[in-house]
Amino acid sequence: MAVLTVPKLDLAASAYIPTPARIVRTEQLTEMEKLFEIELNDPRRLGHEPGQFVQVSLFGFGEAPISICSSPTRPDTFELCVRRVGTVTGRLHALNEGDVIGIRGPLGRGFDVNEMHGRDIVIVAGGLGLAPVRSLIQYIVDERGRFGQFHLLYGCRQPSEILFRDDVAAWRNDRRLHFLQTVDKADEQWRGRVGVVTTLIKELPELDPQQTVVVIVGPPVMFKFVVLEVLARRIPQRSIYCSLERRMKCGIGKCGHCQANQVYVCLEGPVFKYGQLKGLREALD
Repeated sequence: MAVLTVPKLDLAASAYIPTPARIVRTEQLTEMEKLFEIELNDPRRLGHEPGQFVQVSLFGFGEAPISICSSPTRPDTFELCVRRVGTVTGRLHALNEGDVIGIRGPLGRGFDVNEMHGRDIVIVAGGLGLAPVRSLIQYIVDERGRFGQFHLLYGCRQPSEILFRDDVAAWRNDRRLHFLQTVDKADEQWRGRVGVVTTLIKELPELDPQQTVVVIVGPPVMFKFVVLEVLARRIPQRSIYCSLERRMKCGIGKCGHCQANQVYVCLEGPVFKYGQLKGLREALD
């Protein structure tokens, strides 16, 4: 029997013990997704990196891993976008402003923003993938002078599933970035582009391969086709970041639910460079 080795990382006490936190504000984004603004009942701030996640505890119900969808440049509170898919998330959707939850984290590895400083950025977000990458988008917008050109591509299945509509409207009108949006299937009111998100890559201007960083976040089926388009633009694998969606459970590498081959996504990810993943068959399946 093969012996699995868990990476030894220096996890803070906040990774093991939930900190009480208060729901400051809620907003229904779609039929299935709800936004929660959270404030820790603790003098410390969350102190997360863009791309990290937390474990949300509901006492008597359980825990669920949720990506942080706000930037550390906005530190007094943080935001979580929660899809209603099970017992814990269903109960969370029933909570209101002022209710108390537990927060473990921040957990995992986020985006290396220092490596991105001074470079052109292309972000490709599909469906619910906009939620975890929103923290990075906000960071880039708030620190706009630290980056070169900024291209943001967003696609979802249909107009009713568009997330963060106020943000989308702001990005569309922000001259500091190039925003493109599409849906797989239009309704009678939709007047925008129709097609999968990979079609937007063809609308990008010429990119400098050595100057450009590409970030891909979305459902696993999306990665293969987006990566092919990006590699065709001669972007090096070391400059392509992917954030994986996995069925995490403990968040600290103890249970193995998120394991892809020998990699524990909750510890070594969820953000990876493409070169780290291309040899892992389970990672992008």
